[in-house]
Amino acid sequence: MIKNVGKSTFEEINLENGFYLLHFQNESKENQNFVREIDSSFIQIHFCLKGNSKFKFNNSAYTFDVLDNRSILLYNPQRELPINLEIRPKTTLVSLLISIKKFHSLFSKEAGYIPFLSDENSNKKYYDDTEIKPMVSIVLQQIINSNSNSSIRDLYVKGKIYELLSLHFQKDETADGEYCPFLVDEQNVLKIRKAKDIIIDRMSEPPSLQELANEIGLSLKKLKEGFKQIYGDTVYSFLFDYKMEHSRRLLESNQYNVNEVGLQVGYSTASHFIAAFKKKFGTTPKQYVISLNK
Repeated sequence: MIKNVGKSTFEEINLENGFYLLHFQNESKENQNFVREIDSSFIQIHFCLKGNSKFKFNNSAYTFDVLDNRSILLYNPQRELPINLEIRPKTTLVSLLISIKKFHSLFSKEAGYIPFLSDENSNKKYYDDTEIKPMVSIVLQQIINSNSNSSIRDLYVKGKIYELLSLHFQKDETADGEYCPFLVDEQNVLKIRKAKDIIIDRMSEPPSLQELANEIGLSLKKLKEGFKQIYGDTVYSFLFDYKMEHSRRLLESNQYNVNEVGLQVGYSTASHFIAAFKKKFGTTPKQYVISLNK
């Protein structure tokens, strides 16, 4: 189900009984409000990828914000927590609603390190506010940018949500992590983030890996390992996904033809761009544009 209100979009995907995804996109200049009843058997996880939103409870007597790049987890088996949400301008929010029964079936073996699944906390309320992990952010973007016209989109989204949950609740094992000494150094993390910005800014003519490593001041080995650790993918796989998502948005704008879009994202021939786009989305750029106008 997709609803458009001005420059705002709300989408709900019913993955299965007791398992829902909500996607809010407010590109307008005004606050948008969303209200929905949720019973006490549901866990709510709200991911704010951009902007911020305000949750209101008890007729607005109690409120809290979900801030940019933060995730909020709510669970209270003793009372209902209906969603009364104020979505601020320029905000992107993804929410997962999962019944505790469904959640137990997914994480029964991991109950020991997920606090609200332990026996002693099974009937207690739980609240958590954390920063969105880089790999979680990537999966959220993949979900948001998935082709809504694809016949297997729901299956794709469901698989991505399983991936999202596993990453979000993954134990912090950095003390024993292979790249821990590297990632503990904030300067190295900043260099990897600079590398990401460089390849995005120069996506039409990206530097080689060695050139990129030289530019950010890291060895080639540390660039590869650090990029994979922070963004969950190799440099060029990450860039490929980014280029395809960017080209999809350019096509949706109806301001460029297929050749122009291909050149903007670094393909010198239309045939190479068409092949890459089809590999990513399962359809050609032209067919994709046609599907948007149906």
